[in-house]
Amino acid sequence: MFCFLIPGIFWLLSAYNNTGDSLLVDKVLKTSNLIALWTFEEDSGIPRLSLTNQSLALLEGDKPIPKIDDGPLSGSSILLDGSSYLSIPNKKTGSLNISGPGRHVTLIAWVKWSGEQTGFVGGMWNEYQDGGKRQYGLFVSLPYYNGKDQVCGHVSYSGKATPPFPYSMDYSASEQVVAPNEWVCIAFTYDGTWIKSFVNGEFINREEELINHTIGYPGFPDGITQSKNPYFFPDGIGDNGSDFTVGAVLLKSGMGNFFKGQIGGLAVFDRALDEEELKNLVD
Repeated sequence: MFCFLIPGIFWLLSAYNNTGDSLLVDKVLKTSNLIALWTFEEDSGIPRLSLTNQSLALLEGDKPIPKIDDGPLSGSSILLDGSSYLSIPNKKTGSLNISGPGRHVTLIAWVKWSGEQTGFVGGMWNEYQDGGKRQYGLFVSLPYYNGKDQVCGHVSYSGKATPPFPYSMDYSASEQVVAPNEWVCIAFTYDGTWIKSFVNGEFINREEELINHTIGYPGFPDGITQSKNPYFFPDGIGDNGSDFTVGAVLLKSGMGNFFKGQIGGLAVFDRALDEEELKNLVD
């Protein structure tokens, strides 16, 4: 392992095995406004460090998370069994705490999803504590509001459910489904107005549609009809005190929405990358 200094940023680079792609890692590192990049090269029991900032250390939750010698960036990935997760306490999230009106965010992840259940990939998202501390988060498959098996980018300003509904519905959902058991690059962007979801760098517009579970609520006797990609959300991102988590979020019953499968890389930017940039980071 070796290190070198680029003005203003401490970069940590590691050796890659034959299945990794150091050129792809280099492209991510050279993309502007990068806050964090985890490539999950560390063994189980060791904090997973961001290549851009070693203080952004993801810690294991209730159980060890194994490293698998299979991944599109470093040649490694974490294997999440549907009951494990990583986290950074809110007070240590630093620049990951993207918040405020007009703020932008992009999350990109390289995943091999089992296809079995809703999976939280990463972000600052807490659905229960103090009524909800939601900020931003990347999910696979949020079926309740028209996002089954799709990439879903979630943003909240209040941190709570979307009134008058019981849950937060403010997320984009890709037109494409996420193929199970194969490596896929998934992403969402938020530019302060629109949330967009991408599969392998590709954005596909969704036509307006009736959103499930919205009929009959106060003010919405006929439900809500809107596009899920892009999703209109001009409110901004709240500074709501969430931890940064990977693989699960806090629900009323405890940690839940567990991602099941492998995550081979996760990158966070405080800028909304465009489609051309995202396609450049697929492989």
